[in-house]
Amino acid sequence: METVIFYGVPSGCSLASVIASEWLGQPYRLVRIEMMEEWPARFAQVNPRMKTPAMLTAHGHTLTESLAILQHIGQRGAAQGLGFAPGTHDADRLAAMLSYLVTDLFAAFAPLWALYDAGVDDPVVKQVLRKHGEDHVRKEYAYLDALLADREWLLDGGKPTVADAYLFAIGRWAEYHKVCVLEGSYPNVARYMRKLADDPAVRFALELEKSGNAAGGSGSCLGHVSLAQLDIPQAAGMHAPLAA
Repeated sequence: METVIFYGVPSGCSLASVIASEWLGQPYRLVRIEMMEEWPARFAQVNPRMKTPAMLTAHGHTLTESLAILQHIGQRGAAQGLGFAPGTHDADRLAAMLSYLVTDLFAAFAPLWALYDAGVDDPVVKQVLRKHGEDHVRKEYAYLDALLADREWLLDGGKPTVADAYLFAIGRWAEYHKVCVLEGSYPNVARYMRKLADDPAVRFALELEKSGNAAGGSGSCLGHVSLAQLDIPQAAGMHAPLAA
C-alpha cells in the first residue's frame, strides 16, 4: 500500500511532506485541503484537530504533525541520507534540528498568522502583533543565516535531509508576510532558498501547491485521491488509545 499525504494550500508547512516524499521516491498519493475554504468534515477522522499535514502510512495508520511525519519519511529514506537510523548521533542531530524548526521558527510566525487568519481590526493590536512577529522572525533568520554561512545544508552533510524540506516550506513565509526581502537581509538564507527552489522535487511540489497538477517529478506520486475514496481508521495516530 502506498502512503497518502494530506497537504494544505495556500503556502502550508505541509509542502515539506510532499518535497520529502518526492526525495524518498516511494509510491504516494495526495489529498489536497483548501485551508481557506470549509474543511471536509471527514478529515476529522484523519486529524481531529483539523490541521495539515497528515499521513496515511503504508501500513494504514494515520500520522499527524510535521515532526512525526518527516521523521517517519526520514527513517524510510535513511539509505538516501534523508534521515538516520534511530539511536545514532546523526538521528539525534536531525531530531534537534526538526524540533527547532517546528517550535522556535514556526512559533516566530504565530503573531503574523494571527493577523492574517483572524482578521484583527484593532490598530493597536495589529501594531503589537506585527512588531512582535517581525522581531521574532528576524531573530530566527539571523540565527539561520549564521548557521548557513559555512554549510550547504542544515546538517552540513553532502545531501539534504527532511529538515531542509521543512525549512524551505516555512522559510518562504518571511517574504510572504513581507517581513523582509531575503536577498538584501539574509544572504545565506537567500542562497539556500534559491538552491532548493531549483531542486526538481521542490519545483514539482510548488507546482502541485499552485495548481493541483504537476508534470514530471520522481514518478513516485500516483496523483490525487478524494477523502471519500480512502479507508480511514476510526482511531488513529496520537489520538488512538495505547495498546494494552
